[in-house]
Amino acid sequence: MATEPFKDFADSPTAPSLECFAITPSDTGELPKVTKALYVGEGGDVVLRAARGQEDVVFRNLPSGYTLDVRVRAVLATGTTASALVGLA
Repeated sequence: MATEPFKDFADSPTAPSLECFAITPSDTGELPKVTKALYVGEGGDVVLRAARGQEDVVFRNLPSGYTLDVRVRAVLATGTTASALVGLA
């Protein structure tokens, strides 16, 4: 069983992620958790709604293997061409 040497430390937006989850872009639903960042496995455009945003924002031409440091609550299918997206929470 793995030990967790940092279990007694407080989590923060700048601390390393404690959870990771695959993201399937959707025009109708939000993510199960707001992320600390978004990992882009296969490059392209990402259309997202930030944690406190009211409008969708397009991040264009993100390279493969890029980590986008944005707290995200939704990734939209329409306009998103990047794939293999992972939420870091």
